[in-house]
Amino acid sequence: MKKSKKTILDHFQEFFQYLDIEKGLSPGSQETYQRFLSRFSEWLENSDNSDLLPHELTDQHIWDYRVYLSKRKNHKNQPISKKTRNYYLIAVRNLLNFFADRDIEALPAEKVKLTKQDGDNSLNFLKLDQIQKLLNAPDNKKRTGIRDGAILETLFSTGLRVAELVGLDRDQINIKENTEDLEVVVTGKGDRTRTVYFSPRAVQALRNYLSIREDDLDPLFIRYRGPKTGDRRISTRSVENIVKKYVKKTGLPKTTTPHTLRHSYATDLLAQGVDLRVIQEFLGHKNIATTQIYTHITSKKLREIHKKYHSGQNLENNKKNDEA
Repeated sequence: MKKSKKTILDHFQEFFQYLDIEKGLSPGSQETYQRFLSRFSEWLENSDNSDLLPHELTDQHIWDYRVYLSKRKNHKNQPISKKTRNYYLIAVRNLLNFFADRDIEALPAEKVKLTKQDGDNSLNFLKLDQIQKLLNAPDNKKRTGIRDGAILETLFSTGLRVAELVGLDRDQINIKENTEDLEVVVTGKGDRTRTVYFSPRAVQALRNYLSIREDDLDPLFIRYRGPKTGDRRISTRSVENIVKKYVKKTGLPKTTTPHTLRHSYATDLLAQGVDLRVIQEFLGHKNIATTQIYTHITSKKLREIHKKYHSGQNLENNKKNDEA
């Protein structure tokens, strides 16, 4: 291990290049890391630690940063959630992993402890009737509503990550006349490609949306507000706000996010009996262990089905009847 002469802040740009070139993260994911690390940068500067070198970072510094996060307020002037605080800490963890990968002496990443959350083992997902309410919420008489409907249908039909969705281009969407089928190859985390499949509802929503497009811009989903320059590709933050808008309109749980639709997609497939490794392929998970987080959600339902239908439940009664 070598001691770097550059400050932690000086390493940021190299870290972002590392995420792009070596980790193959999408532009959206890179943007997220930059957003979360900007808070760490803010703390380093406000605490007079802007000159801190990687090997000088200590457990006490991390503790002080956690205290700093706990006192931060969100846009509603409320303390930021434990979940959000953990996102900030995970970004620091990955920065420390970058140092280790570069043989730069620094605090081990495991020294950055995450805040324990209530219900850590829970996973947010919507039931089908809730999904139905959400998908029907956009106003299909407005161009933004038609676009939003296509976004929601695509998220639930494909299980795409938000960064993957906003990265789609129009030339990837080849909807043939009189067909309800659509398959699209996308590139996800780690530069891994996979095929995603669109339901007839999603295909129709996309067909409706594309029929009102009067531009020749490359992105599949574009913004209608703001400057009319550039490719006007919609941002991940905008998609998050779109989902939030319809969640509020329909009275669905406030914890619902675009990723909730991905969870709902996977949970529905598992509940229908789809093999876990197939779901792994659909979601683009590198490791099956990542996909296994969905199994505990359906275990209760499967237990109820077993109890209701398995003949073993009646063996004792049958034995008693035989003896009689």
